[in-house]
Amino acid sequence: MAGIFKATDILLAAQEVETRGEVFYNRLVETTTEPKLKDLFSFLAKEETKHREIFAKLYERVGQVELPAWAEEDEYVDYLKYLLDSHTLFRLGDVAHLKSFMGTPEEAIETAMGFEKDTIMFFLEMREFVPEGEKKYVQDCIDEERSHLRLLAGMLKK
Repeated sequence: MAGIFKATDILLAAQEVETRGEVFYNRLVETTTEPKLKDLFSFLAKEETKHREIFAKLYERVGQVELPAWAEEDEYVDYLKYLLDSHTLFRLGDVAHLKSFMGTPEEAIETAMGFEKDTIMFFLEMREFVPEGEKKYVQDCIDEERSHLRLLAGMLKK
């Protein structure tokens, strides 16, 4: 029998991921001189804000849910903790440290790409914890994160 896991814990973590992304992208807007990059980072910061708001609303609606039948609670919680601990924006430090990020435009784009990939992975796992009727909101965020990754990859090629 699967244990009970608070999906709200995952939704709080998702909000933190999006908050850190917003801070990171706003820092890149402040430090970037290339107009096209500045526009891209500004757009991405707004997207992170939008996603954070989506997860905040989900948080209000979702309570406890069962873990997938194949999951051992302790093992799965450790796995999700690892996904967060290894997430690019968590490895870069706390929010104050993110506000001081400095790097070349290429490093900024590559870091942002890592952030988007890590976020996709986390959201794919998170999608398993929300009720069926709420999965579409998480999937929409996954799809948008994928489009952000494509935008960043295109900008890196230039």
